[in-house]
Amino acid sequence: MGEKVIYFLFTDTGTNLAKAINFFTKQSLNHVSIGFDHELTEVYSFGRKRPRNPFIGGFVKEDIRSDFMKKSDCAVYQFTVADHECEKIVKNIKDIERQQHKYRYNFIGLFGILLQIEINRKCALFCSQFVATVLRGVPSFSLKKPACFITPADIRNHEGMELIYKGKLGDYPFRNQESLSTIVVEEKTKQSFLILLSSKVKRFVIR
Repeated sequence: MGEKVIYFLFTDTGTNLAKAINFFTKQSLNHVSIGFDHELTEVYSFGRKRPRNPFIGGFVKEDIRSDFMKKSDCAVYQFTVADHECEKIVKNIKDIERQQHKYRYNFIGLFGILLQIEINRKCALFCSQFVATVLRGVPSFSLKKPACFITPADIRNHEGMELIYKGKLGDYPFRNQESLSTIVVEEKTKQSFLILLSSKVKRFVIR
């Protein structure tokens, strides 16, 4: 049986809403998204559909390279699941994505966490509730509370989570950037070698 690595992106955009959530939870990095590759090419969550408007929210594919996101403080964690578990998570996300027009952001549910009142609304989720929902039925990532009570900290502190980066999202070390840097260095080394070789050949010819 094979394994797959899934990725969790925790961010703090520094907006007024983020500051308010940080204040009440006594935690930072209170927005969580889930993805399936180190490059974070497709990262899913529930959040703002328009960066400047916190009240229009729902299912989103995060644009982590946008000005709004890349200035965020963040932490990236990885977690290993079985192949069939990863397939189940992807299916759960795609099911929600297909019906995203029915879904909205669960602002009321945030108060449910603060007051510890179980509030389950049809087709309404906040970010950590979404992640907990798509992880439902995955034995290796079993959350012990109802999805409506799950916070980003609960996900971050789950046994087996491995921190691979913490800092500004815009400084996240994408592998393709590393590869590009390697190519540039190799090319410069090659050019230096050719220049050196050419100078030696000229000296030999002159002699």
